[in-house]
Amino acid sequence: MQILVSVVSQDEVAEAVAGGADILDVKNTHEGSLGAAQPEVIRAIRAAAPVHCPVSVAIGDAPQLPGTMALAALGAASCGVEYIKVGLFGARTLGEGTDMVRAVCRAARSVAPRIKVMAAGYADGASVGAVSPEDLPQAAAAGGADGCMLDTLAKGGDTLFSIMDPEILSRFLARCRELGLASALAGRMGAADAKLLCELGPDIAGFRSAVCGGDRTGGRVDAESVRRLRALLNPV
Repeated sequence: MQILVSVVSQDEVAEAVAGGADILDVKNTHEGSLGAAQPEVIRAIRAAAPVHCPVSVAIGDAPQLPGTMALAALGAASCGVEYIKVGLFGARTLGEGTDMVRAVCRAARSVAPRIKVMAAGYADGASVGAVSPEDLPQAAAAGGADGCMLDTLAKGGDTLFSIMDPEILSRFLARCRELGLASALAGRMGAADAKLLCELGPDIAGFRSAVCGGDRTGGRVDAESVRRLRALLNPV
């Protein structure tokens, strides 16, 4: 299982890498669950990260404006990153989700043909009418994405596992495998969730709060916290 650690500045890169992060995920925690960072922040993080460490960029909890998000994807792809992640916040149906993913994929690959696109959905997305987790893998595959992630929209007390039953998550992961998609889970998960994560077996597990002392916005990534999670999820 690969460990994805979300970072908000180049100052957090060294700690994340020292702890054993497999993927660095650039986001702006002040702009939502999948808030987009400024281009100069993205470039600085990519420059500070080891060449062998892939960098992922969130481009926002996207409104259903495929043209606007295509431009955002184009900009992110020009920063030299390996992954782009778009949150299907405004998509209400499978068709709308597919349209969004397709627009993002086409734009990003027009400047970076090998870039990987992850379509992200929300376990608690029903609160805003977002496309359902059940439809997310199909939207990702039909739109040409390389994978999909389930995250949480609200970043309060609830976690992915307090919102969604493991049985539903297991079906989501199985559907991803059937469609040839990389799968990822995130949403205020921590060490207490390691056993269940190992049982479910996503390709990628994403963390921010758990490696920042519980404070996703004001905290800083700590190498030892990343190291502990890595040991729990990938025991020797």
